[in-house]
Amino acid sequence: MVCCGKSNGVCVCAQEARCSCGARPAKECVCSKAAVENQVEGPSCSCGKRRAHECTCSRSATENGLREGEVDFTNLK
Repeated sequence: MVCCGKSNGVCVCAQEARCSCGARPAKECVCSKAAVENQVEGPSCSCGKRRAHECTCSRSATENGLREGEVDFTNLK
């Protein structure tokens, strides 16, 4: 797992990551989404605090978008 930015050895994006409710840090959610938000299984953001494509740090535009060469087959019929 690669951190999306480090400052003095601290993962910047992990420090910025928030619960989707916005009130608490990622994995410390206490809103109605806590059961889902506090568990990160499978693919995750590069900091590991949020699920893939659900990033809430300053890199969310990059993290939540498609990567070069990646194709989204979700809505294709």
